[in-house]
Amino acid sequence: MSDKPTIAFFDFACCEGCQLTVLSLGGRLVDILDHADVVAWREAISEKSDRYDIAIVEGSISRDSDVPRLERIRERADVLIALGACATLGGVQALGNRLDRDDMLRGVYGDQADRFEAGQVRALSDVVEVDYSIHGCPINPEEFLTVIKHVLLGRPYRVPNEPVCMECKFNQNECLYEVGQICLGPVTRCGCGSICVNSGHRCFGCRGLVDEPNLNAAREVLAEHGYDLERIIAMFDVYWQRASVREVIQEQHS
Repeated sequence: MSDKPTIAFFDFACCEGCQLTVLSLGGRLVDILDHADVVAWREAISEKSDRYDIAIVEGSISRDSDVPRLERIRERADVLIALGACATLGGVQALGNRLDRDDMLRGVYGDQADRFEAGQVRALSDVVEVDYSIHGCPINPEEFLTVIKHVLLGRPYRVPNEPVCMECKFNQNECLYEVGQICLGPVTRCGCGSICVNSGHRCFGCRGLVDEPNLNAAREVLAEHGYDLERIIAMFDVYWQRASVREVIQEQHS
């Protein structure tokens, strides 16, 4: 019997794009299997086991019935990793938290709405303890490998906590504010390699707010280009509830 640690993948409300990103690692993912066994992963294998050491969970908790399942996963795993923006922040489905549940279900499912369940969308850490977080939509595959190596070695992982602007400068990108676009880079945690800006898009904030954001500097940048911080906070609605972002900022600067 193998004495290697075992890994199981799980998903809740999500598109499963982060798991596909993991699969895209190909041969580099195979290298991980020299040091661990995957015993459950619906995207990749038909086998399933309820015995595992490391649980990698994608998706947010969007139904009350999800909670017992997540709690069971947490109880069985020595380590739980939140995979992607849905798991770490709530994801795009958290937009529904500002809507009436019954109205939303009727709008989507019509007269079949009573057959479906919808609740307050929550990140995994709102329900259970999370040991490691891999941010992004989708995740950065290089970061996934780094986190897994830290887990297998029993070492803590420092989630990048500098703004995306730092990576943009390193990649010699022109600041999007200089060309009339709003970007969340000044207050979003880095670790993605500024991939969106590299490709000609703005930062959408999928990795969440940096800890203790430098709001004074952000205000100066925004004011210089005719914007205010409130508008930037509102743009976090795509991945994170607006109220949550505002509460974080108010707590840090009260």
